[in-house]
Amino acid sequence: MKIFQKIALSLAPWAAACLISVSAGAAFGQNWTTDTVVARLDAAAKDFHSLSADIERTKVTVVVNDRSTETGNILVRGEKMVLDMKAPDPRTVLRTGDTLYVYTPGLKRVEEYDIAKNRELVDQLLLLGFGTSGRELQSAYSIVVGTAANIDNVNTIELDLAPKTDAVRKQISKIQIWLDVVTWLPVQQQFVEAGSGDYSIVKYSKIVRNPSIPDSAFKPNWPKGTVKLKPQF
Repeated sequence: MKIFQKIALSLAPWAAACLISVSAGAAFGQNWTTDTVVARLDAAAKDFHSLSADIERTKVTVVVNDRSTETGNILVRGEKMVLDMKAPDPRTVLRTGDTLYVYTPGLKRVEEYDIAKNRELVDQLLLLGFGTSGRELQSAYSIVVGTAANIDNVNTIELDLAPKTDAVRKQISKIQIWLDVVTWLPVQQQFVEAGSGDYSIVKYSKIVRNPSIPDSAFKPNWPKGTVKLKPQF
C-alpha cells in the first residue's frame, strides 16, 4: 500500500497553473466568491497558532457499501501535529518538522518516515485547513465555492477543491471542506480517493482555537519494548 494511502487516506486524514472556478453561494446573508473566501482565510491564518479538537472519521468503501467509523483527538501547533485515534483501532500519528511517526500500540511498533522531500505534499494532506492561508489553498487547488450549510449548529461555507499536482491527484481526486464562517477552521472534510471512489468523511468537534499546548505533547516517547522501523517514504 502506498504511504499516502496508508497515512493520509487512513486518517484524514499538506503546482501547475489552473483557472480558478468561481461559484457564488448565498451563505447566511453573504454571497461568497473565491476572492472573498481567500481574503478571509488569509486574515484568519495570520492569527492562527494552534488548535485542539475531537475527531470522528468515517471511511466509506463504495463497492461493498461498507462504513466504518473511528474517533480520537487532534492537536496542531505550527508545523507540529499529533493525532490520537482511540477506537476501534488505537494508533498515533505524530508529525514534527520533517519527521512523521505512526505508532500502533497493538503491534508495539512505530514507523518513522523522513518527509523532507515530500513536506509540502504531507502538509496538504494532514494539515489542510488548520492555518492554511487562502493564497496557499489557491496555489495547491482549483477552488469552487459551494453553498452554505449548518453542521452541528455551526454556519459553514463549502469549498470543493481539485488538486493541481499529480502527486496529490494520484491519491485524492476531490476534497470538500466545510469552513466555519466565524473562525475559518474546518468543521468537516471529505476526501475522495482516486480510482476507487471510496471516500472518508472527517468531522471536528469541541474545537479550541489557539490553546496553549506544551512541547511535551509532540515528543516521540514510545513505551519500552516498542519496535522501531524506518520504511522508505
